[in-house]
Amino acid sequence: MMAIEQPPERHWSGQQLMMMNSSCAEVGDLPSNSRLETETKESAQEKLALVIPTLREAGNIRGVLEHTRSVLDPLGIRYEILVVDDDSDDGTGEIVSAIAVEDPRVRLIVRKDAKGVAGAILLGWQNTDATILGEMDADLQHPPELLSALVSAILEGRDAAVGSRYADGGSLGDWNPARKLLSAAALWVALPVQRKQIRVKDPTSGFFLVRRECVDRIQFQRTGFKLLLEILVRGRVGSIKEIPYAFSSRDQGVSKATFRVACEYAELLAKLYWERFGFHRSM
Repeated sequence: MMAIEQPPERHWSGQQLMMMNSSCAEVGDLPSNSRLETETKESAQEKLALVIPTLREAGNIRGVLEHTRSVLDPLGIRYEILVVDDDSDDGTGEIVSAIAVEDPRVRLIVRKDAKGVAGAILLGWQNTDATILGEMDADLQHPPELLSALVSAILEGRDAAVGSRYADGGSLGDWNPARKLLSAAALWVALPVQRKQIRVKDPTSGFFLVRRECVDRIQFQRTGFKLLLEILVRGRVGSIKEIPYAFSSRDQGVSKATFRVACEYAELLAKLYWERFGFHRSM
């Protein structure tokens, strides 16, 4: 368990390598010139920290970093990309370090003796002063192009923006029927614990942005993959926008979905049901 707190301002060198231990889409009308000026001023005051968790992603990480920066650069928002690597032995860290020398907006954090996407994301968020926090996978199954719409949704006033496979226009790609069934079951059991006013169709998405103020000083489960669901249930999120996308096939590497991940999701659900419905009060 760990809390998200805004740390004091730090100045990081692109060459720094942090070694850490861890225990635990609709297209509308083009905006007017005045709106563009307003959005430009607002975005200049904001900062995005996008965390990309990695574990043996040497075959993908260079491409995803190049692609992501090419999407974020034209948006006019300050940003940094934090690659949180679980001590990969395939050269992932070396690739990121080399890129960070050229672009200080890319930073590498290496975790020792720790696993789990949620914990990696939380660690990254703790090591930034950004006002907007986000997560994206390193395997290019999340299209970086969607970041433009996600950032726009936040700048327009939403507390959170979610890349959704289940919103109208989204898809699961070429998943086999068994995997689709398991995913549908995971969504179904998560439905009762969501708050009705911000209920989303894809609460298990791993591609989202959220305002820091919505998650500051809240204890989140560090194990597992499904941080978004816990944020929706326990965070101070008052408004949200889902933006559809088509889930792509993994280009290289191996999927990290395992039986252990399923068990950790079940553990998270049990905790959220306990808190949401107050079963303990009747005992």
